[in-house]
Amino acid sequence: MAARVTLQTIADRVGVSRMTVSNAFSKPDQLSAPLRERILAAAQELGYVGPDPAARALAKGSTGAVGVVFTHSLRFAFTDLVATGFLGAIAEELAPTGLSITLLTSADEGDIVPARDVPMDGALLYSCDWSSRAVDFLHRRRLPLVYVDQDPADDIPSVNVDDRGGARAAARHLLDLGHRRIGLLMSGTYGPYGLVGDLHDAGVVDGHSSRQRLLGWLDELVPAGAEVIAARQDGTGLEQARWGARLLLDRPDRPTALLCFSDAVAYGALQVAAELGIDVPGRLSVVGFDDNPLAAQVRPGLTTIRQDIAAKGKAAAATLTAAIARAKAGTPAPAEHVVLPTELVIRESTAPRAEPGEHLR
Repeated sequence: MAARVTLQTIADRVGVSRMTVSNAFSKPDQLSAPLRERILAAAQELGYVGPDPAARALAKGSTGAVGVVFTHSLRFAFTDLVATGFLGAIAEELAPTGLSITLLTSADEGDIVPARDVPMDGALLYSCDWSSRAVDFLHRRRLPLVYVDQDPADDIPSVNVDDRGGARAAARHLLDLGHRRIGLLMSGTYGPYGLVGDLHDAGVVDGHSSRQRLLGWLDELVPAGAEVIAARQDGTGLEQARWGARLLLDRPDRPTALLCFSDAVAYGALQVAAELGIDVPGRLSVVGFDDNPLAAQVRPGLTTIRQDIAAKGKAAAATLTAAIARAKAGTPAPAEHVVLPTELVIRESTAPRAEPGEHLR
């Protein structure tokens, strides 16, 4: 078996102290360029890959990683266009800092609780379930945290978008087009699912964004006297969206317009409308939320509410790195709460309400 290569092995080969070799890896600015190159060349020749990451983290008091915690399975981070855009912006913002991203789920996996066990310097909680053990452990670890798409808390920094204002703009757009029978297609992680009776029941939606978007819709629809029919589906996947859309559209008294929780949900509604022979926007107007890349690619192009996903990711990463820096320096500051604007983007999926009778197949 080959002898283990250590810092001292390299120091003996180059003829310098062990500390000088250590500085070549951890404090390169303290060495001349030629000396550091000699040390690194010797390390490569001897097969030394660098200091042990765990030992380095212990010595520096930093893991070099931040967590991004999802309520959904981690597959969501790679398949949802909003989540992937959000993560890409975080990675771009963190690149100059040298911090890496660790993806975690807050879903309860029995004895396995990554949020409890994985080393990290801080974490972004992205639309998480507050009742999960993962969230509880993160708080108990006293890590620097930033809430994203969560209800703000006085002592925790947060980054949100103006979900309620955006939803108001979407509902107002449909009212201005003459629609008065409007369907709401919502999504959630926890039941009950199906047609919704009391939209003011707190259990109708879960999560900050869902709640704010519903409130925004109702801010406009209720004073206008609109007739509202709503359905709640299990999650944001395409099949769930199709199921919810069919509840609203496959009926003789269907709405003339739909307000959808997201563009992904709206896409499912467009598919169901096509299957039922309902022309969009001639007989049905559809509005999404997010303005993810899908919104401009589908036909007809989707009218939606734009949130700046890249700005949200960069703001979240910057807020977290600032919180980590303050924690290391022992200089607490009031929690910062960032709210990013939203914007109505009108495309081809909305049009004036058809004359009475024309909405029927």
